[in-house]
Amino acid sequence: MRPTIRGWTVVVVIAAALAMSWQYGPRSLNAVVAPLVVVLVGGVVATGLLTRPSVSRHSIEDGFPGDRRTVAITVESDTSVAATVRDDVGDGLVAVDGEPCVETTLEDETRLEYTIELDARGERTVGPLSITVTDVFGLLRRRFEYDATASVLVYPRLFDLDGETARDLRTAVDDAVADERDEFGHLREYRRGDPRRDVHWKASAKRPGDDLVVAEHVADSSLGSVTIAADGPPDRADELASAVATVATVLFEATVGVGLAIGDAYRPPSTDAAHYRDCLALLAVVDGSDLEGSDRRRADVVVRADKTGTTVVVEGTELPVGWLRDSASTDGGGDDRKPGVDGPEVVA
Repeated sequence: MRPTIRGWTVVVVIAAALAMSWQYGPRSLNAVVAPLVVVLVGGVVATGLLTRPSVSRHSIEDGFPGDRRTVAITVESDTSVAATVRDDVGDGLVAVDGEPCVETTLEDETRLEYTIELDARGERTVGPLSITVTDVFGLLRRRFEYDATASVLVYPRLFDLDGETARDLRTAVDDAVADERDEFGHLREYRRGDPRRDVHWKASAKRPGDDLVVAEHVADSSLGSVTIAADGPPDRADELASAVATVATVLFEATVGVGLAIGDAYRPPSTDAAHYRDCLALLAVVDGSDLEGSDRRRADVVVRADKTGTTVVVEGTELPVGWLRDSASTDGGGDDRKPGVDGPEVVA
């Protein structure tokens, strides 16, 4: 418990009045000293007996760099009291309206909110929090500190692949997982964008003109599944995580089951939206040492990052995507992609 500036002023006035009363007599100063002493003692008692407020934090939704999230805190107090609530925002997060500091009156349940912007990949923390209360006259203050924090995962930054690169990636993966397709179903007319390897040349030769037909498989709604591994030095961890996340998102959008093999961590292939978020969560916290130990033996796609840029290798086919490094170093991070929280948005 400490006096405020106003409280110190009252203490000085009381001390000066007592000194003057000793010199000139107390009668003329009683009307000033007595009320101040009563107010000061009352403030000490009220502040000292105040029950410590309880604090509960609400969860914060994970997201991508640039996303904004609301930090919500509920403070419960048995007594109505003026307070200043101050929260701490950790590295990798930015308080949108400056340092979160709210002056309010606590009574029963008080909900406080402020907005943060997710800034850098990783597991980020909001808190700890402190509450400073003052008596009704603002003479004394008492500070309560709370160690509880709230965490939020910031996923790797995603970038837009240009149309040609995305098509090359999907085609390479399509070829790599061709043996995973189920049995033949029926023939249909060739449509623009169909893989050439699906063309049923024998049946097409029997048709008049240049019309082509393709073989449709029973489970052709999915291209199969792939496992992505990553390889790169520790100082390229952020770039590599962004590259893996971007490639994985493109494949998810193409309904390819995606798995990850990064260091000691392994996620089996799946197209489920929850699995997609789990992969992003893994890439949000993986560090350079983990990225160095990727398991190549069970990987269909290997993402490499070095000083020359980023390369995606699919079954021996190299697809340079060095733009990732350049975009990541720009002020705005290039054209960011932010799929919905329930999974990737399907692109045509």
